[in-house]
Amino acid sequence: MGNIIVLSAPSGAGKTTIALKLLEEIKNLKRVVTTTTRPKRPNEKEGIDYNFVSKEEFEHMIQNNEFVEYANVYGNYYGTPIRDIKAILEEGFDALLVIDIQGAKSIKNIFSYALLIFLMPPSLEELYARFKNRGFEDKNVVERLESAKKEIACAKYFDFIVVNRYVDETVNMIKSIIFCNKARREYFLEHKNYVEDDIINILEGGKCDVFET
Repeated sequence: MGNIIVLSAPSGAGKTTIALKLLEEIKNLKRVVTTTTRPKRPNEKEGIDYNFVSKEEFEHMIQNNEFVEYANVYGNYYGTPIRDIKAILEEGFDALLVIDIQGAKSIKNIFSYALLIFLMPPSLEELYARFKNRGFEDKNVVERLESAKKEIACAKYFDFIVVNRYVDETVNMIKSIIFCNKARREYFLEHKNYVEDDIINILEGGKCDVFET
């Protein structure tokens, strides 16, 4: 059974670039593609960038409780179908979700062992420069910076915070976190990978005289 890795960051922090590099370099990692009602852009591919559905279809999926998390952003729905996560995990792969703060919280509430990684910009000045380089108007830059401040305040609730200064440095740091996470207590107790039944029986039924007295 694979693990769930959630990558969240303010707009402009570089999460898409980092996610693509991680998928290139970690063979056991698959991205959970977000389902959206947003119109497909010319350079986007169905099933790779997003799963594109109608508003009616999306709302029908909501009624059937098919999403582990979803949100309405500027009039368009975005959501993560729980079946897509489970399919990747059952194949033995780790599932990568690139989602917002609210989505990360929802995932953690359902999958307590999920690994939450917050990608932090080096500074607001750097974030401002990235927005300007993308051609955003001053008004939009201010709005995005205010939104970023609110998201940064939530970083303390994530398992790890990685400052995205240089792409290769960031990717290597997150790769190390993903690999080491499989030895984290919450993940190990949930999955109990690579141990025999005699060890599992002790874990589940044995008493620790040091911590339980």
